[in-house]
Amino acid sequence: MAARIVRVGTVIAVTPEPDGGALDRLFGALADPTRRLLLQRLVQHGPQSATRLAEGGTLSRQGVTKHIQALEIAGLVCSRRVGREVQYRATTAQLASAVTWMLDAGSGWDRRLDRLRRDVAG
Repeated sequence: MAARIVRVGTVIAVTPEPDGGALDRLFGALADPTRRLLLQRLVQHGPQSATRLAEGGTLSRQGVTKHIQALEIAGLVCSRRVGREVQYRATTAQLASAVTWMLDAGSGWDRRLDRLRRDVAG
C-alpha cells in the first residue's frame, strides 16, 4: 500500500510510503487540473500524440509532454511509438487503488461520525 492511515488517539493521519509510493504519485499527478484535463481527453477520445493534445489549447507540445510524463510515472498513461510520433493512451486501471483508498478512508470517517452521533444523542 502506498499510503496508510495511522490513528494516534483521536488523531487520524495519512502517512506516505517512505519511497513515495504509487498512490502518492497518482494523487500528485491528479492534483493538477491540466493533467486531469489531458487524462480526460485521452479517456474520451482515445490515443493521441502530444501535438494533437496541444491543438486548440494554451499549452505547447512540450508543455503537454511534461504533464503527460507525470501521468505516465503515476501509471495513468502509457506511450507507444507509431512511426515518428509517440501516441499516449489512458490506462485508468491504476485509479482502482485510489478508489479503494478513498473508500477505506471514508468508511473510517463514517464510523467516527456514527460514534459521535451516538455520543451526542446519548
